[in-house]
Amino acid sequence: MNSKRIVITGGPGTGKTSIINELIKRNFSCLEEISRQVTLDAKKKGISQLFLTDPLLFSDLLLEGRTKQFQQAGNYREPYVFIDRGIPDVLAYMDYIGTKYPQRYDEACKNHKYDHVFILAPWQEIYVSDNERYESFDQAIEIHEHLLNTYSRFDYELHDVPFGSVEDRTDFILKIAESL
Repeated sequence: MNSKRIVITGGPGTGKTSIINELIKRNFSCLEEISRQVTLDAKKKGISQLFLTDPLLFSDLLLEGRTKQFQQAGNYREPYVFIDRGIPDVLAYMDYIGTKYPQRYDEACKNHKYDHVFILAPWQEIYVSDNERYESFDQAIEIHEHLLNTYSRFDYELHDVPFGSVEDRTDFILKIAESL
């Protein structure tokens, strides 16, 4: 039995990490967001915002990391593996900033299809900026639109996660995942 690869995506500050942490607390297998680690590694090398300084290099590192996560998720034996962001997120962010990317980005999306995708809409009440998150709430709304467009371009059915407590949102995801 192979695990279903389930992506939890959304713009910055929508509660993805909180839901992933709740799933981990409930003993589900999860693969955490890798962009913060890429950003922190770049900062150690003196680059404060690699995504802004060299978006293609940053995106290459994310594409590589998310492709590895996709492959890693295939090795689990649980019914589900939840993944904080998927490969199409890389393209959505590149589209958001208007940077062209090589055809291999599209190929990566076509060759690595997730089983289900849950998307979290921007939610002003919980939005917080921090050292790795430079986007404003208005920019988060724009990013959300790019995520919708990118995942749709690759024929994903997106499951909208309603606003609510972390526990309620997690319960919603699990209920839908179990019915699929």
